[in-house]
Amino acid sequence: MSAEAPLLLMRGIVKQFPGVRALDGVDLEVRRGEVHCLLGQNGAGKSTLIKILAGAHQPDEGVIAFDGREVRLTSPTAAIRQGISTIYQELDLVDGLSVAENVFLGHERARFGFVRSGEDNRATRELLARLGHPEIRPSTEVGRLSPAAKQVVSMARALSHDTRLIIMDEPSAALAHDEVANLFRIVRELTAQGVAVVYISHRLEEIREIGDRVTVLKDGRAAAVGLPAKSTATSEIVSLMTGRNVEYVFPPRRERPGSGPEVLRVEGLTVPGVFADVSFTVGAGEIVGLAGLVGSGRSEIIEAVYGARRASGTVTLEGRPVRRGGAAATVKLGMGLAPEERKAQALLLDQSVAANITLAGLDGYSRFGWIDRRRESARARDLIETLDIRPGDPERPIRTLSGGNQQKAVLARWLVGTRRLLLLDEPTRGVDVGARAELYAVIRRLADEGIGVLLVSSEVPEVLGLADRVLVIREGRIIHRSDARDLDEHQVLDMIMEGSAL
Repeated sequence: MSAEAPLLLMRGIVKQFPGVRALDGVDLEVRRGEVHCLLGQNGAGKSTLIKILAGAHQPDEGVIAFDGREVRLTSPTAAIRQGISTIYQELDLVDGLSVAENVFLGHERARFGFVRSGEDNRATRELLARLGHPEIRPSTEVGRLSPAAKQVVSMARALSHDTRLIIMDEPSAALAHDEVANLFRIVRELTAQGVAVVYISHRLEEIREIGDRVTVLKDGRAAAVGLPAKSTATSEIVSLMTGRNVEYVFPPRRERPGSGPEVLRVEGLTVPGVFADVSFTVGAGEIVGLAGLVGSGRSEIIEAVYGARRASGTVTLEGRPVRRGGAAATVKLGMGLAPEERKAQALLLDQSVAANITLAGLDGYSRFGWIDRRRESARARDLIETLDIRPGDPERPIRTLSGGNQQKAVLARWLVGTRRLLLLDEPTRGVDVGARAELYAVIRRLADEGIGVLLVSSEVPEVLGLADRVLVIREGRIIHRSDARDLDEHQVLDMIMEGSAL
């Protein structure tokens, strides 16, 4: 191969699982020192491709060349030895170990069988300084770090292997606006040093800002390879991903003089040190959005409304008080919660789709302590059809579904029985653009049927596009409230960053 050969070249990659051809002749080319963005809907083949590159899966057909030589990545260790490191969306750090122990986990510096922790600490300190975060101490327990700091530790671990190619899978999913800016700074510094980055994200605005080139996957095939990231129109990228012309479009709001009867009333809600004196209402059929930075108190407000976090103040649902610390009682009142971390907090991953959907309404399917599986499955099938959950098999393990379909199943759970209010915390996190449009339609349809919705999202366009009213949160206080139509993205960002209301 020539001296100008790409750092990574994948040609004709095929991977087949029982009944599924996950990759069908995919090509990928990554140059030294570039940020190459990999896009595609959930189920397009992105995860399979990066697992092959990480050595976790073996291709059935195709060729992989790295640094001008054909290679066989037979294991994650083999990939790391080549200089390929992967940072997955769900960080595989050990919370109970220190930063240094995580960075050098599996390749500790040892002599005569004893770990030389002093050397590990020094090397970790140097890596953290290289990444611009000398304030993170090597001795700190990882479980005590913020999501952004954990992301930095994962990068330090990747660089501890003398990495030349880093795969980043949704690295900004749990980060606030300012933390994303810092992530991009680190990525630019790494690429300036010649490190290549394969960057996977569902946030198309990030691709435009950080990416050099784009490869788009659809249905296991490369719909486009190496498009210029900054000059390719968003509409073209979305069309390649979905096979149709879909933009970042929200379903139309129902034209009405105002919301329906009051469903939720929150007055003086306070958790010391987190948020204070929060008051608002949600009407039947109304979507109210909370906009603010991660750490502003948005998610904690939702948890307190749900009764899962102790707080002073009052919360009433259709005039009935919501007790603190009693989520089961809250569910019986007619309130449902779709939490931010759906896999860790909402789903039983080894259970079926049906079991997950009916989890909050088992009283309606049980008698004398026994669950009527036939009735449960029939109700699940109805909801699967209503929300277009794919595949439509209620007995399929829910971990095998895409992120968008898992999120639909979480929403379906709260349609079992009578629901008055849905609390949605980051409902489209990690969901591709096509599935987002479907989720937006589902949420709007539920509101049109009279269910009140309280929505939290880190993406300001999502809050403005989906909500009827917006509450802007900064440092635990509501600093602005207005109709969503009266705000634009720049105004909201100014408020949450600068703290000054309009």
